[in-house]
Amino acid sequence: MSYYRLLGLEKEPFSTSPDPSFFFLSREHKAAFCRLQIAITLKRGLSVILGDVGTGKTTLSRKLAQALADDVQVRLHMILNPYFRSEKQFLSRLARLFRLSLPARATTLDYMEAVERFLFRDGVEEQHTVVLLIDEAQILPDFVLETLRVLLNYETNEYKILQLVLVGQLELLPRIRNIPNFWDRIALRYVLNPLSRDEVRDLIEFRLRQAAPATAAPAGPPLFTDGAIQAIWEHTQGYPRKVARLCHNALEACVMYDRRRVDGALVERVIESEAAEEAGTDTAREPHADTLLLAR
Repeated sequence: MSYYRLLGLEKEPFSTSPDPSFFFLSREHKAAFCRLQIAITLKRGLSVILGDVGTGKTTLSRKLAQALADDVQVRLHMILNPYFRSEKQFLSRLARLFRLSLPARATTLDYMEAVERFLFRDGVEEQHTVVLLIDEAQILPDFVLETLRVLLNYETNEYKILQLVLVGQLELLPRIRNIPNFWDRIALRYVLNPLSRDEVRDLIEFRLRQAAPATAAPAGPPLFTDGAIQAIWEHTQGYPRKVARLCHNALEACVMYDRRRVDGALVERVIESEAAEEAGTDTAREPHADTLLLAR
C-alpha cells in the first residue's frame, strides 16, 4: 500500500510532477499568474517568466494552460522541449501545432508564410487569441529567438496577434537582454523567487488538504510540527520542488517508523540519510541505531 494511504490520504501529496491541482499560489506565483492572464487577455505580445530550477515555473505554466482551456476564444499551443537544429525545424513544429499542411519539399520561406497566414486568419479574421507557450526557453537557439522576434512584429493597430509566453531559467535573461529589438518587445517580465518560511508551511498544508479525501474528518494536530517546518525551510531555502521532495521522504520515514507526526528530529534524520545516499555511503541503506530510537 502506498505510504499516503496509510496516513489517511487519497493522493500523493508531494509529487514533483507539475499537477495544476497541487500548485500552491504563493504571493509571487499568484502575482505572476494574474499578470500573465492580463497580458494575454489584452494581447500585449511577449511575456517572460524566469526563475531558478525548482521555483515552480513549469507548474505555473500548466496552471495557466488549465485556466486558458476554459476560454473558447483562446487557442493555446505549447512547446515543452524547444531544442531545434534549424529555423526550418522550428517552423515545421509550429506548422504541426497550428495544424497546417505543407508539401514535403516546402522551404523555410514557405513555412514562414504559412505561419503568417495562419496568425492573421486565426488571430484577426476569426478574432481568436493565439497563445504560444514555450517551456525551458533558456535552451532556445538564437535563430529561434530571431524568428520569434519576427512573429511578434505581426500586429493590428490595437494588439499583437501572437501572444508569446517564454518560461525559463535565469540564464535566459542576459541572452535576451543582449538582443535589444527582442528585449524591447517584452510586455511582462517576472522573476519567481523561493518561498518564505510561512509560505513553506502554507504550501505543505495546502498539498495535504488537496490529497485528503473529500469526506475527511475535521483536522487534528498538524502532521508537520513547527520544528519540522523550520528544518524543511532551512534545508530547502524555500524552493518548492525541494520542499515537495523532502516532505515526501519525511512522510515515508513517518510511516516506516510508525510515527504520528513529522517533527524536526525526523526531518533532520531524513536530510542526513539523503546526504549519505548522495555520497554513496552505507548510511542511506542501513539506519543508525538512534534513527530507530526516534521511532519509539
